[in-house]
Parts: sequence; C-alpha cells; structure tokens
Amino acid sequence: MTDETWQAVCDFEEIEVDRGVAALVHGQAIAIFRTALGAVYALANQDPFSKASVLARGILGRRGGLDFIASPVSRHSFDLLTGQCREDPSIQVAVYDVRVVDGVVEVGARRERTPVERPVRQARRAPTVRRPELPQWPPRLRRVQ
Repeated sequence: MTDETWQAVCDFEEIEVDRGVAALVHGQAIAIFRTALGAVYALANQDPFSKASVLARGILGRRGGLDFIASPVSRHSFDLLTGQCREDPSIQVAVYDVRVVDGVVEVGARRERTPVERPVRQARRAPTVRRPELPQWPPRLRRVQ
C-alpha cells in the first residue's frame, strides 16, 4: 500500500480508551476504535441492520479473546478484526487498514472481504433430570381382611 492511500485522521491520544470516533475517510464514514490493550481498528460506521451511521457510538467488548463492537441501535455485535456479525455470520461490515505513525492514526484502503471460519458453538442441551415416581392418583384402595 502506498503512502498516498493512507489518510491521517487524528492523534492516537484523542481517541478515548474503549471508545470510537467517526471520521470521513476517502469519502466514506469510518468508525475508529481504540481498545484498552492499545489496539486500533477501523470499520464502516454504518450498521447494516438499521442502515444508521452509529457504530462509532457502540459499546466495545471482548469475549473469547476477540474484540467486538455492539451497535447501539440494533444490538448486533461485529468482530473488530473481520467486521463479521457475531449473531448472523452472513452479514459483514467493511473493514479498513489502520496504523499509528508518530502518534497519528492513519486509515488506509478497504480490506477485501474474506470468509472467516471459526468454530461453530454447539447449542447446549438442558441436563436430563430424573424425577422420582409420583404416587398414582387416586390411590388404590386396599382390601382389609
């Protein structure tokens, strides 16, 4: 990627930890996130379910070692590395290359969409509970002799 494809957006320190900011990069609305571990990610700012530009205002989270953003409108969450929706793997948000040079966050070109294969979780079954035998009703009468 050439230096012309990278566009300076803001200082790294201007992005609050576990927050996002919106920026117009290469004519596209981009959401840029900074995690508590210091990682920086760039995704398209548009929520594919609500069609609203709100992902920069979403809630950052981390589960199973993967950083994600939860949309404040649709409540769907998207993997920050791949853009793939965690609830519906057929939906993916555009992901952009991002780097920090001399304390300045720069956003590059849009990454090609690549299918990501992750292990599918098996649905948990409720444990089988054996219930004690209940007495029959009405009770059987015994003959007294």
